[in-house]
Parts: sequence; C-alpha cells; structure tokens
Amino acid sequence: MISPHGNAVYNSPIAEMLIPSTPCSSRSCSLLIVLVFCWTSASYATDWTAPARELARKIAAITGPAAVAINLVNRSSLAKEEIDQIDRDLRLQVEAVGVHAVKPDQAAMDLEISFSENLQNYVWVAEIHRSTGSFSVVLVSTPRSDTARIAGESASMTIRKTRVWSQAERILDVVVLEESAIPLRLAVLNPESVTLYKLVNGSWQQEQLLPITHSKTWPRDLRGRLILREGHFLDVYLPGVLCQTSVSPSMNLACRDSDDPWPLSTQLGLGGFFTPSRNFFTGVVVPAVGKQTSIAKFYSAAPLLVHGQTSVLWLFAMTDGTLHLLDGSVDQTLKVNWGSDLAALKTTCGSGWQILATRAGNNAGDAIRAYEVPDRDPVSVSPAVDFAGAVTALWSDDKGTAAIAVTHNEETETYEAFRLAVACGGQ
Repeated sequence: MISPHGNAVYNSPIAEMLIPSTPCSSRSCSLLIVLVFCWTSASYATDWTAPARELARKIAAITGPAAVAINLVNRSSLAKEEIDQIDRDLRLQVEAVGVHAVKPDQAAMDLEISFSENLQNYVWVAEIHRSTGSFSVVLVSTPRSDTARIAGESASMTIRKTRVWSQAERILDVVVLEESAIPLRLAVLNPESVTLYKLVNGSWQQEQLLPITHSKTWPRDLRGRLILREGHFLDVYLPGVLCQTSVSPSMNLACRDSDDPWPLSTQLGLGGFFTPSRNFFTGVVVPAVGKQTSIAKFYSAAPLLVHGQTSVLWLFAMTDGTLHLLDGSVDQTLKVNWGSDLAALKTTCGSGWQILATRAGNNAGDAIRAYEVPDRDPVSVSPAVDFAGAVTALWSDDKGTAAIAVTHNEETETYEAFRLAVACGGQ
C-alpha cells in the first residue's frame, strides 16, 4: 500500500547551439544573437506579479503579520523556470503585506501553495495550516496562455492530488457535499461520528456533529465508508452497523445493527459482505458476477469496463496479497505487485476507465498509481503520486470520476484526506 515521485519532466532550454561554420558578417551575426536572445526571453516572459499580489493579500487577510514556512507544489504544466519566477514573486508579495517566509522550525504556520490548471486557467491554491491542526484555504486563478495550453496537450496521463481535509482524529472516509472550484461543504466520517463542515470566508467551520451509535466495540483496524445519496443524504457503512441521515426538521443520523452488503462501486451495483470483527470482505458478493457468487476474502474491489464489450471485469485485492480478475466464469490471478486498496475511475482518458492502486509493502510512505488492463494484462498509465504516510482508505466518489484517499502520517500523527483525479494530456 505504499513509489517514487512521478513528476512530469520538461525539456530544459538548450544551453549551447552550434553555429555552422559558414562565415557571416558582424552585423548579421549580431542580429542572429539578438533574435535568439529575444526568443528565449519571450519563452518565460509571463508576468506573474498580479496573481502573486492577489494571493498574498488573501493570505495576509487570514494570517495577519506572521512568520510562515512556504512550500510550493507544482501540479500544472508550468516549467521549472516559471515556477521559480512565481516563487520569487510570491515571496516578495507576501513580505510586502507583513507575512515573513522563514524556516519550518521558526514558523508559526505552514503555507502550502499548489499550482494546478484546467483548460482555461491556472489555479493557485494556498493552504494555511496552524499548529492547532486547523487550516484555511484561499485561491486565485489566472488565464492560461496559448503556448501553455498547447504544451499541456502533449503531457502524459497524471494523477492530480488535492488535499481536502486533515485532523488529528482518525478519518475513515470523506465525502464532498458541495463544491465550486474547490470543496465548499464536507462530510467527514470518524469512528464515533459524522461531522459536517462548511467553508466560510476561507476557514472551515463545523456545521453539525452526528453521533454514531453501536452496540459492539469496533475492531482495532476499523474501516468505514460514506455513500452520498440524492439530496445530500448519507449512508454510513461500518462493521456490523448501517447508519442513514434524514431531515426532520434538521439533519439527524439513525444507526442500527446490520449485515447489509457494502457497495463495492459507486458506478455499478455490486455489494460485498464485510466481516464485522475484522477489516476485510468475506468473499460473498451480490448480485453474482456472472456465475460467480463468492471468492476468497478480499480487501477491496474495482470494476473495469472494456471498449467494445458489454460485460464488466472485476478486480479484487485479496487478503493473501494477490490480485484476482473475475469475468463471470473465470477467476484469474494476475501477476502484479499491488497494495490492498483499489478504486476505479471513469474518465475521458485512455480507454475511459483507470484503476488506482496503492503500492505493496509496509514502508513509512505510500504511493498510488493509475493502471489500465488491456487484454487482461495491467499496465501503468501514470507516474505514481507519493504520500507522507500509509494509505488507510481508498474509495471512488459518488460520481465515479475521482477518488478519496485517506492517509496516516505517523511523523505528525495526523490523518489527511486527498481527492485524486486522472488528468489526460496534462489538462
């Protein structure tokens, strides 16, 4: 459940160019040098001052005069030279509004600024993390240039990782209830409650805490899942317990003992029975996958639709560390070394369906990579995205176009939830 950084690599400017030995006049050679210099300068001539100033003002409005540690994360098609220039502009602008960049051990707050993009704009998101564990989010956007848009189309498929929540208490799952450019309302599943949060003026505020009632002690390696229903209602699946929200007149949560199957996919209707005292599925699935109603015990499952076929293939990460593929009649063991968490995404990239899988092993860090399965032979289609701790949960969201990964950072003793989406062509 754990892979090296998979950052896109961009070509560096050519340091030297061999000039043909054909003689030229002093004037023509000078003109050539001027033209080359002007072309090179124009390649990185974008002025980032305005968005840097706007973001700095928004940051200062939350932090006030403060010492912060700044960390930049590039998830866009911007080249290193441009990111370096943005870094310099940002540091100048935050300094001008009284926010001082210092070393991490001298900082009162951590400031993580990530750069992403869509087809029209670059989006800069600043996460302000306080020592108390709370954090605020501000963002700005700036139009992409035509040059950047063309360059992005040739980039490889990548996984975009966006942090949506972090806290000291254990996180089992997170659902985005409302969003615009960023999440605006969240539901966070903890072992003893579902907590609703709303983003107000750049800071997260608790809307409601819904306690979970259960008659038995939770297993030590507890797992749980949130399923978003129409109208922002929630189904909460826990070992031996099912909870559902309703409104009468305010939101409430009703829980009962249950052995109902957990949904294994938000896109396709297959359920699996969960072991009440452990952290895996029994192997019994409903409805049957073709003629197959049960398999060996497994941790997670993901569907895969193949172009030109109406049937669904199912991948299962088994408790013995193997990966099985079921087609309704054959149970095939695949020769891969994946972790125990899988999630399927339906996208516009590649074959239209990708499988996200964690890395095998028990290292301190973890990683997730995207795969496709042409001819029943899994192949990697993206670089890996790394995490500072082990991935403890990985579920597709309600639309099936993104996934939520929950990690536990043992160094900071915090849990973090990230949204993962597959981007094709660097879009």
